[in-house]
Amino acid sequence: MVAAVEAGCRRHRVCEVLGIDRRTEQRWRAKPGGVDARAGRTAAPPNKLSDEEKRVVLETANSTEFRNLSPKQIVPRLADQGRYIASESTFYRILREHNQLTHRQRCRPPRHKRPKEHIATAPCQVWSWDITYLSAPVRGEFFYLYLIEDIWSRKIVGYEVHQTESMVLSSQLIEQVCADNGVTRQGLVLHADNGGPMRGATMLATMQKLGVVPSFSRPRVSDDNAYCESLFRTLKYRPAYPRQPFESLEAARDWVADFVRWYNMEHLHSGINFVSPQARHSGAEPAILESRRQVYRAAKQRHPQRWTGECRNWQPTGHVSLNPRSSERNQTNRTTVRKPENRTGHG
Repeated sequence: MVAAVEAGCRRHRVCEVLGIDRRTEQRWRAKPGGVDARAGRTAAPPNKLSDEEKRVVLETANSTEFRNLSPKQIVPRLADQGRYIASESTFYRILREHNQLTHRQRCRPPRHKRPKEHIATAPCQVWSWDITYLSAPVRGEFFYLYLIEDIWSRKIVGYEVHQTESMVLSSQLIEQVCADNGVTRQGLVLHADNGGPMRGATMLATMQKLGVVPSFSRPRVSDDNAYCESLFRTLKYRPAYPRQPFESLEAARDWVADFVRWYNMEHLHSGINFVSPQARHSGAEPAILESRRQVYRAAKQRHPQRWTGECRNWQPTGHVSLNPRSSERNQTNRTTVRKPENRTGHG
């Protein structure tokens, strides 16, 4: 302990390695000598398995008959054969010690890699889209909001509300939004979840025709599409969001249209230094932030005694990353989205 601390290690880290509590180490250090007061084990437990018994456990678990079964299945089957080798907990402990407490053979579940990182430095480079449910008058039925967001500006570039969930409607929306925004074959990335409308053959064919690069989340991982999930939470936690189901499809469409207008034109988004998505999308962001910076500079000049440091940072937000690598998540020039408290989108 002393040598590790003198070498520069933190005491609580050393305690973790040694397997002792931080307060225990403080109590020992307060006593004369400051040595480890643990007596330690003086003899092996009388019920300890021998090396030969452990070898039998491993051989049994890895045998052709039992290699695809868990200890919970192995022990009863051995009992049916009139055999007792060890308890379930002993099987688990020995397999864990030999790093075999995992799925063996073909029963191993599939592993999904984290989606590729995509970086947006301007509008219409990386879009994220998803589908969420809106309550309908009939219990158990819903209207479906299709929504596309530009992650660089956070602007809602396209949306539709329908009574059904369909890859045909999805492909039509994508094609229309690309045409409205002048997107040509320049490698636009379109990220989505793993739902049927997102990965359907019609949708993929449309993206290929438009030159759009598809990107998909891992199954049941909402963080991979955090921009849309966060936007859906903003939508459904608005004070104006109806507490009762929408009376009709037209009513749902009217409400969503008002929300999109407010969100794009009036909402000051915290992820882009509190400018509206439309202002950032159209290029007005630098002028707005420069005007704010001048206001703060003038205020500091009038009352310098009220400022203990620099003025608030009104610099434009840098590039935005979708699914950034772990080593880059905390960089100040990257914008990340916090996981919503509850998932409201379509998965």
